[in-house]
Amino acid sequence: MAFSIALRGAVALVIGSSFASAAFAGGLDRGGYDIDLLFDKGRYVFESGVTYVMPDRKLKNAKDINPADGNLNNRSHSTDASSNYAIPYAAFKIGITEDLDCMADYSQPFGGHLSEGLNWAGANNEIAVKVRTNNYGATCSYKFDVGPGQLRVIGGGFYQEVSGFKSRLVYATPAPISAVYNGVGSLDIDGHGWGWRAGLAYEIPEYAFRTSLVYNSRVSYDNLKGSVDLTQVPPPVVPGGFGGKVTSVFGSADAPDSLEWKVQTGIAPDWLAFGSVKWTNWSILQSIALCPSSTRGMACKANGRTELTSLDLLYQDGWTITGGIGHKFNDQWSGAVSLTWDRGTSDGYGMNSDTWTLGAGVAYKPTEHVQFNFGGALGLMTSGKSGPVTRGGVVYGNDATYSFGNDLVAALQTSMKVSF
Repeated sequence: MAFSIALRGAVALVIGSSFASAAFAGGLDRGGYDIDLLFDKGRYVFESGVTYVMPDRKLKNAKDINPADGNLNNRSHSTDASSNYAIPYAAFKIGITEDLDCMADYSQPFGGHLSEGLNWAGANNEIAVKVRTNNYGATCSYKFDVGPGQLRVIGGGFYQEVSGFKSRLVYATPAPISAVYNGVGSLDIDGHGWGWRAGLAYEIPEYAFRTSLVYNSRVSYDNLKGSVDLTQVPPPVVPGGFGGKVTSVFGSADAPDSLEWKVQTGIAPDWLAFGSVKWTNWSILQSIALCPSSTRGMACKANGRTELTSLDLLYQDGWTITGGIGHKFNDQWSGAVSLTWDRGTSDGYGMNSDTWTLGAGVAYKPTEHVQFNFGGALGLMTSGKSGPVTRGGVVYGNDATYSFGNDLVAALQTSMKVSF
């Protein structure tokens, strides 16, 4: 039985359903890398969409365990840490020849946004943090006959921009000093880098079968630069004379590499099964040192003697596993559901716990050349706690402890695809 024509709409839903589910994976994952449009059968195809994510992470039992910078245990021991965010995506694909396809895309593969506020017992650890990336990619594939199907060789590159902000209470200033200094310090940072991807795919269109394995390289941000603003911190509190002023800083970091395997196949007329497994090398992000620009001739290392501040993430590798089913109802409507498990990247420090997500979507194709996708997801972020941990003989997270329960997260996704 041939499934290719009957399942074409359901295949498109695999993208929307899985994308909404992956939007709140572990670490700093946002949209990840998505090159599925490369497989579209159209000669010229444009797709654009946005996913809106609504997490509800609440922290509780917070305790200030380092009174040296001001005892905050008279403040609230709970707070809402989450902030909603949107993830845009746009891509254009062209079939250059019968066998050569290329696409260009814009995405935001990594990011994060937390806003715990100033009035909680863990404000010395964090008040707010926001990370954003802009990714501009170009990917091509060449296919040729192998056995009953076609083998596709995939390769491409991308340019990535990153920017970030973090604020925390450096010192809880008492009255009357608090009338002049509120004790809050902040960090602004940005950088850019290049990456590449390579992979293989095998397709048997007659059975709507496709399997692919794609590797995305690390992106080295060797040119991180920004500033540390301590104008609201009394100068004597910060050693080295950095208090009460703005200091330019520099550093380096890597965005993680990843390897993802995807598979889909027709299982009956109008029915499709799909799944994927992705590994992301989040463990390369431990403590990111930032040093004064005046020390640029010296090595800027975590816990080194020139370090002014750091972004302490202490991540472990991420694993994301998805499975689902798609169905074509008629020539205009198709639907898909998926279940995703994502291993949390936090390991005793931070709040990125395991997440279970149920995703669903529908595709509506009013004409041969236009298709609208609507998807959504509901996830459970599992419970855990954060406190001091030791890495390489250094203790991190010794400013505050907190815990969190099983919290919900939701996402809505919509996109439009035009082919001609």
